[in-house]
Amino acid sequence: MTQKALQVKVFGMVQGVGFRYYTLRRAQHYRLNGYVKNLPDRTVEAYAEGAEETLQHFLADLRRGPSGSQVDDLKVEWLAYSGKYSGFDIKF
Repeated sequence: MTQKALQVKVFGMVQGVGFRYYTLRRAQHYRLNGYVKNLPDRTVEAYAEGAEETLQHFLADLRRGPSGSQVDDLKVEWLAYSGKYSGFDIKF
């Protein structure tokens, strides 16, 4: 399987609704490495590394979001795998 990285900016009602914790649980489920964090512009940023097929499933989960959220759009950037993360964390 090809290892890739994915950087995503999530737009919509995604802060104050458990989106970071949802993202953390989904990333852990898929055994991805990276992080998720709230940005000052009320969006959420996620960076994940893993198998390309697994990242596609993770991306589909981010499009749905947790109940109570409303995802309006995603800005997705595919990157080269770096291997610089071990585990998945919420950044504050």
